[in-house]
Amino acid sequence: MALSQSDLLRLMESLRTADGIELIRTLAQRILQELIEAEATARIGAEPGERTEARTTWRNGHRDKTLTTQAGDLELAIPKVRTGSFFPSLLERRRRIDQALYAVIMEAYVLGVSTRSVDDLVKALGADTGISKSEVSRICADLDEQLTAFRTRPLDHTRFPYIYLDATYCKARVNHQIVSRAVVVATGITEDGGREVLGLMVGDSETEVFWAEFLRSLRERGLTGVRLVIGDHHSSLVKAIRKVMLGAAYQRCRVHFLRNVFAVIPKEAAEMVAATIRTIFAQPTAEAVRTQLDTVADMLGKQFPKVKTMLLEAKDDLTAFAAFPERHWKKIQSTNPLERINREIKRRTDVVQVFPNDDALLRLVTAVLFEMHDEWIAFPRRYLPEGSMDQLYPAKHTRDELPSTA
Repeated sequence: MALSQSDLLRLMESLRTADGIELIRTLAQRILQELIEAEATARIGAEPGERTEARTTWRNGHRDKTLTTQAGDLELAIPKVRTGSFFPSLLERRRRIDQALYAVIMEAYVLGVSTRSVDDLVKALGADTGISKSEVSRICADLDEQLTAFRTRPLDHTRFPYIYLDATYCKARVNHQIVSRAVVVATGITEDGGREVLGLMVGDSETEVFWAEFLRSLRERGLTGVRLVIGDHHSSLVKAIRKVMLGAAYQRCRVHFLRNVFAVIPKEAAEMVAATIRTIFAQPTAEAVRTQLDTVADMLGKQFPKVKTMLLEAKDDLTAFAAFPERHWKKIQSTNPLERINREIKRRTDVVQVFPNDDALLRLVTAVLFEMHDEWIAFPRRYLPEGSMDQLYPAKHTRDELPSTA
């Protein structure tokens, strides 16, 4: 689309008065907009107002699109069409999470299971007047290839001394019914102190069979060197860990334990009980940690005998962290590192509300995790100090000689 004389004059004036970064931003925005309009013309088969036999549809206004770049935010206008959908290939390399959300929304819309909020999103995406099942299939196929590759990639490039396991729940349609689906996620700390997303799975519930299948899949992909597994105290999860992750200790999440304690005490006593229990995790040595647990159990047991029983029964699992380097303690006492991940998963899945099937749910959650994993790899920041990681493995063993505990 050629610029009019008035457009050229305004562009020249803005360029003349702009500073360096603003100049780049203005140029980039103008160039991208012109390329978008040119592609829309090719897609439609006609210029605005042009009569041609090659025309396939008509323009129907624009929708705003902000593109974030190193030169700043570019405010673009994406042409809408009356039939089908249009999105410029120039911007097709959006974040995978945006592509996955688009695919899920379109799939829900095509299958007729969309909610009002999904309908609104479909309209905002410019596809309110129709998108074919074949188009949805194409979008999903393109995504699934790279997402499946990520989800099944080998894990034998390093050892993972610590892994975190947790689950969150989303709604999906199964056999024409809306049911709650468990999304289980595993992340790991590498032997040099970095972080990686290890895997995920969607299933019926947190059963032992389900968790065991998930853990075995991690091992089959090459997961090795696991020394501690941090997770909640679902009995099925604990059984699966002890059965599959041979040689690895289990750390019961202290945050989840406190929630269990709150369920058996009066609400007004919660703050005092929590503060008392937290003193267990503030001790300077492993021996002091275990001694303090006994002390706290006796103190609280006078008023809350159930809490004493809970503490003593959970002693080994609650204090498993104490067998590892003290510099790691705060990071391996709970599944808090997964909290941000679960929040992001819920933020994205809440947009869809009800997924048309398990594949759609798996697709979107995988995309969320893929983006997080990429950020951790592209902008490495050690989660645990590198020097302290050497204490986790005997110096006399090479990596290949270490027992394949996980």
